[in-house]
Amino acid sequence: MHHIERINYSGWPNCYRIANDLVDLVVTTDVGPRIIRFGFVGQSNEFKEFPDMLGQVGGEAWRIYGGHRLWHAPEVVERTYYPDNGPVSLEQHPGFVRVIQPVEPTTGIQKELDIRLAPEGAHVRVIHRLRNYNLWAVTFGPWALSVMAPGGTAVIPLPPRGVHPENLQPVNTLTLWAFTDMSDVRWTWGHKYVLLRQDPASARPQKVGALVTDGWVGYARGGHLFVKRFIPVPDAAYPDFNSTVEVFANADFLEVETLGPLVQLAPGASVEHVEDWRLFDGVSQPIGEADVEAHILPRVVAVGSK
Repeated sequence: MHHIERINYSGWPNCYRIANDLVDLVVTTDVGPRIIRFGFVGQSNEFKEFPDMLGQVGGEAWRIYGGHRLWHAPEVVERTYYPDNGPVSLEQHPGFVRVIQPVEPTTGIQKELDIRLAPEGAHVRVIHRLRNYNLWAVTFGPWALSVMAPGGTAVIPLPPRGVHPENLQPVNTLTLWAFTDMSDVRWTWGHKYVLLRQDPASARPQKVGALVTDGWVGYARGGHLFVKRFIPVPDAAYPDFNSTVEVFANADFLEVETLGPLVQLAPGASVEHVEDWRLFDGVSQPIGEADVEAHILPRVVAVGSK
């Protein structure tokens, strides 16, 4: 069984640790909503933390802090970067906790996270919820971002491959940003997978978005594999030229991101986006596609969409 306790974490006195015998996570309530830690019990945080920001509260400047957060896409500075520097409420429900942010005064949007840790095993379900408190409809997509600790490699699966001339229609998109450099050595553009390696010595940001129909994305680092699973909605319109997955890397971290479909959200309505997290031990960091096929794909297939 899992248990919940209130703790002081890195200067925030009102955090909640949720743990079973294998993994634990820490949820902030002094700021947020954020999941600032996730990892094996007694081992390092799979998420990146920014020590100079931990424990801070208040102020009008947005802080990345680290950990996992919820945004709304597409990325627009005035709307997206609302500073989540104030307190949030936490409700304990049977089997899960719900973290609720006050309505953002500049956007009219409220963010919620439902966080459910399995009684045993390394499985977390996070339900991301956005609610519209404006007097008019707004259009966006839910966007779940995990800031991963440096030194790992992200893995994006491409849709099933085909052959010419039997398969003549396009099957997916790859979205590039103005700063994306496809010649950067951190990229591996493979036949079945796209890999992006985080390198603390490489300061130039890199980013890609993809229409991932298999419903997963992974990050391997230090013998551990973090996998996010989600359920793509066929034929739905997604942000950023139909991206269901995005990864971003700079010298400090690598973000693993999933997105929900674009919706026109009526006043008072809400939209949800669900991620299932898995954490595996004893997984080699991939150098190329053969490593993904040998060490990562079997783990993803074994847990399916559960």
